[in-house]
Amino acid sequence: MSVNEVWSIDPRTGREIKLVAASTSTAEVGAVAAAAWMAERELVGFGRAARAGLLRRLAAALEGRSDKLIRVADRESALGAPRLNAELARTIGQLRLFADTVQDGSYQEIVTTPALTDLDPPMPDLRRMLIPVGPVVVFGASNFPFAFSVLGGDTAAALAAGCPVVVKCHSGHPETSVLTMEAWRQAAAETGAPEEAVQLVFGRTAGRQLVQHPSIKAVAFTGSLAVGRELHDLAAGRPDPVPFYGELAGVNPLVVTPGAARDRGEEIGGSVVASFTLNGGQFCTKPGLLFVPAGPDGDRVVATAGERVAELQPAVMLTAGTQSSYQAGLQALVDHPHTRTVARVPDVIAGGASGQGGSGGYLGTPALLEVMIGDLDQSVLNECFGPVAVAVRYESIGQVIDVLEQLEGSLAAAVHTTEPEAELATALTKAVLPKVGRVVYNGFPTGVAVTAAMTHGGPWPATTNALHSSVGPTSIRRFLRPVTFQNAPQAVLPAELRDLDEPVRG
Repeated sequence: MSVNEVWSIDPRTGREIKLVAASTSTAEVGAVAAAAWMAERELVGFGRAARAGLLRRLAAALEGRSDKLIRVADRESALGAPRLNAELARTIGQLRLFADTVQDGSYQEIVTTPALTDLDPPMPDLRRMLIPVGPVVVFGASNFPFAFSVLGGDTAAALAAGCPVVVKCHSGHPETSVLTMEAWRQAAAETGAPEEAVQLVFGRTAGRQLVQHPSIKAVAFTGSLAVGRELHDLAAGRPDPVPFYGELAGVNPLVVTPGAARDRGEEIGGSVVASFTLNGGQFCTKPGLLFVPAGPDGDRVVATAGERVAELQPAVMLTAGTQSSYQAGLQALVDHPHTRTVARVPDVIAGGASGQGGSGGYLGTPALLEVMIGDLDQSVLNECFGPVAVAVRYESIGQVIDVLEQLEGSLAAAVHTTEPEAELATALTKAVLPKVGRVVYNGFPTGVAVTAAMTHGGPWPATTNALHSSVGPTSIRRFLRPVTFQNAPQAVLPAELRDLDEPVRG
């Protein structure tokens, strides 16, 4: 396999299935960026109603291709048809949600201040709204071939804002990405939208070059901390720095209070395993650090969780790189001098981990480990992306609060508690709130609802910008900037800012 070839690989076997494309060249990157820049004026001129119609046509085009998309995505990701059907439905739903948001127009945050000539000095006529920032680069995520990929949430938000998008295809699902682009081309043709408003490039070099290209005005990335930090620095190091919205890493702490362990220990123990091993533990919201009380009640939580882990089979990981990173991270946890392995699925030698035609696939072994809270150190607190969690045994809630206050940022935290422990739950909430974008009570954080009330973000290293959500209509705000028109003639104002009795032409 040439380094410039982009192959579709089956992670269940490690075999190359289909040559999909070649890496995008430097000259092609320049042409793509220029085309995106030219498409912006046309996309903005398309108008809100037309952009809403475009998003709805995109949703319909995806629905019409759902069977083939699911089949190819499952072969490329091994995530399974049930999960992928739900993810595609989410993607279609969020396109329609963004269409409604664009139609409504409130996302533009229009504010006007009428002129007050009697004041000294006089107050000018001021009209403020949010406008598109310009072309956006979106990096597809390995673990969401639909919802965080070609026509996923970042792309939908950028299009809703009026920004063209260049998608850097993730190497884990290239054929799925190419098929998804067919839905875009259909919707663009049916609505008259500029086809160059969404484009696809291949290869890491192309992605880096786009981040640095002067035509690109914002970047959205979901992936590893190391790659995200590199791209963040490239975006910040440009002669004209641009916003970089990265979703990167986090342990997503889950706390089981003494009362919850006493009343629902076995239930929590079984359910938490289902959460941290779901789809091979390859969710950014996977709970990786489980605070469980010492003593018999906590023992039941851990014992039940260990029994559930022991019943599992090795998980298929998304890519060779994901598998390699996970197995290295798991081994480091196992080798830690103070951890105890509660349960671990036997290791499987996974042939084909390099993607060169082996037959074993990219397999990761589920595991549950345990450590006393006094023996925690940074090596245990780092995210290990995959089907593993560490149960941290504590003697007092004060110990848990001390650790929570020292943790790095995560996307979400969960608190399992009881009604009589309201004061305790309040103290835990106060401790964890500065560290996360979402707090879940008596539940698990691996499900993310796409609504205006959702926050999918958090302090570093969960994201590079905790001020925004990457899920839901508020995510559009990332790709908009405020502009104020002062004493502007009606003819130059955007239609939304004109006086109601002023006719809108064109």
